[in-house]
Amino acid sequence: QVQLVESGGGLVQPGGSLRLSCAASGILFRIYTMGWYRQAPGKQRELVANITNDGTTNFADSVKGRFTISRDNAKNTVYLQMNSLKPEDTAAYYCNANLGSPRGVIGDYWGQGTQVTVSS
Repeated sequence: QVQLVESGGGLVQPGGSLRLSCAASGILFRIYTMGWYRQAPGKQRELVANITNDGTTNFADSVKGRFTISRDNAKNTVYLQMNSLKPEDTAAYYCNANLGSPRGVIGDYWGQGTQVTVSS
């Protein structure tokens, strides 16, 4: 069974920081691209950041310079360090594991989400 379990969400003031964690099981973690997505009420789910098996990272323009994604393959865990948080970062954050091939997706899995609320 594939399982992605997020943790670390909560309420934080603007300018504050949070670190999200996603622990994966049931996949060969080290070969998957791991990503963080978020969805705010009334909006579509969007990519926040991802990190490939070789450590290449990508970030949404809205979070560049503020967020960092990292992975610990020994722990099957991906992290999202969020600094200088803004109210517009408020959303449910979801962990994703993706493995593709030239012919299509081999594996695509999602966690249950963790809520991040940035408010004073």
